[in-house]
Amino acid sequence: MTHVRMKMLVAGLVLIASVGYLAVAGVKSGWVYYLHVDDFVQDSSYQDRRVRLFGLVANENIEVAPELLTAKFDLRGESISIPVNYKGVVPDTFKPGGEVMVEGKLDEAGVFQADTLMTKCASKYQSEEHAKRLEEAQ
Repeated sequence: MTHVRMKMLVAGLVLIASVGYLAVAGVKSGWVYYLHVDDFVQDSSYQDRRVRLFGLVANENIEVAPELLTAKFDLRGESISIPVNYKGVVPDTFKPGGEVMVEGKLDEAGVFQADTLMTKCASKYQSEEHAKRLEEAQ
């Protein structure tokens, strides 16, 4: 093999390895685990990762400041709650007892710092069985 061909082969391999690394790193950074509150609190392996948590907004300890774009509330699972600090626009459908999904990470103080907050659609879009289960849980 000539010297020029060897250089081209090495350059091609470096380019392929670089593109492969960037693709894997990009996909991996986009992965977010989706968990219910109880599963998140009980499994410490997720507590240093960015996750999406699903639960109900507790009826007490709610502080919403739309002018500051913040909300503080407890996210309730079946048997466990976790405090949440959210920074961003609070949806109009955010209310006590409502189902929400938050995305973020747990801080050192044990407070979930969320930068995404999504509420579930109104109950008119839910099945009757699901609505009954929600009422019983509240």
